[in-house]
Amino acid sequence: MKQAKRRFHSINFILWMSFLSFAAFIILITWVFQSTLLQVFFNAQTQRDLATVGEGMYEDLRRMPLVEGNDYIDKYIRKEQSENPAAQIFLLNGNGEVLYPMYTQEEEEYELSTPPTFDMFAAVRGELEEKPESVGVTVQKSDGDFVFLAKVGSIVSASGSVLSESNDAYLYIDYSTEIASMAMGTMRVQLIMISVIVIFLALVLSALLSMKLTKPITQITKAAQRMATGDFSVNFKGEYSYAEMDALAETLDYAKEEIGKSDELQKEVLANVTHDLKTPLTMIKSYACMIQEISGDNPEKRAKHTQVIIDESDRLTSLVNDILNLSKIRSGMDSLKITNFNLSEFVHTVCERFDYLRETQGYVIERDIEDELYTEADMEKIEQVVYNLIGNAVNYTGEDKKIRVGLKKEKEGVLRFTVTDTGKGIPADQIDTIWDRYYRSSETHKRPIKGTGLGLSIVKTILQKHNFLFGVESEVGKGSTFYVLFPEK
Repeated sequence: MKQAKRRFHSINFILWMSFLSFAAFIILITWVFQSTLLQVFFNAQTQRDLATVGEGMYEDLRRMPLVEGNDYIDKYIRKEQSENPAAQIFLLNGNGEVLYPMYTQEEEEYELSTPPTFDMFAAVRGELEEKPESVGVTVQKSDGDFVFLAKVGSIVSASGSVLSESNDAYLYIDYSTEIASMAMGTMRVQLIMISVIVIFLALVLSALLSMKLTKPITQITKAAQRMATGDFSVNFKGEYSYAEMDALAETLDYAKEEIGKSDELQKEVLANVTHDLKTPLTMIKSYACMIQEISGDNPEKRAKHTQVIIDESDRLTSLVNDILNLSKIRSGMDSLKITNFNLSEFVHTVCERFDYLRETQGYVIERDIEDELYTEADMEKIEQVVYNLIGNAVNYTGEDKKIRVGLKKEKEGVLRFTVTDTGKGIPADQIDTIWDRYYRSSETHKRPIKGTGLGLSIVKTILQKHNFLFGVESEVGKGSTFYVLFPEK
């Protein structure tokens, strides 16, 4: 099934949308708070305030004589009315008729206060009768205003007799929320203006900030694209405003240097492999022609020429095998076969393979190997490590032709294997590169061990596969010591 093509967006776009979404979310939360929660809080606070005023007046009126035409009650209600301009305060009888305040003719003409309708009064009185234990009830009307109603007693005549049941006195307070609604409307208008301003600022600030944040990324991306084309002169470092980009630039600069080295090494490897393949093939062809044309009938010369062909074929086979082994080890195809073995005896055995150099060319391989030291590793691959390290020392040792091979118990659980030569040493700036494939010292040597240039690279790969510590200590003019730390088992 064909995989759908992924769509990518720039960091500028993502940051812009993120800031915009965040601003929209904050505005939405503010709208919800104002339109819903703030209204609920306001209504609850209004009910509490109205109940406080109503219950206070109820207590005051209960202490007053509810006599028909009492000027004191009238003045009291008018005073409370003036102190609570949002309220309309009445003392009603059982029929919903206004007892107090006692309007003058002039006041009635101007309709300073609008008495409640009987239906409204009856509805609120029904709420009060359902809660006989309450001092009074607070009810919200359909228009959003609130009403407080409490029965304070009965109106009596000047002689002190109750006029009728309809003259029960009710404190009725109609509390208008018009001012609060106007304030809420004003807040909504202001919120709309604020929302527009916030959205505009979010657009501008997010655009500016995203450009500032992505500018160094764009610069690094362009530099990386140049590097991808093979231009290793690019410089990733710059004046960045945040630490992560500075760290990324340093990392990319390091990667650039390593890739540059790898590129140079790749070219060198290609040249060396071409040379190493070309030389034996040329030799094989040349001596085959010599056998065919010159020495075919001469057994002695034919044997000498065929031996050259055999040697060059072996060299060619060795080179191909080393390249294949290195590739297999690095790719993980060649898994480790870990066993426990006597490392002391193992090193002695490998050293004995170089005895022919002592007998034929006067090389001296000194051994300082402690007995009965055991380790766990892949024996076959460790054999390559030990052989290549000793062979490398033989090729680069000094005129005295001395090599020292050591194996000691360095500390609890650690065995130190060393191979020391007396050659000219390795300059400090080349210590890290000697493990590279096809690295060769600038010095010219006549090597008694035929090598492919891959020995130390194979050593490095095998030891890294085992997670063993290794390295080289060298001093120019005095020689080098290669070492490997094996775990003791």
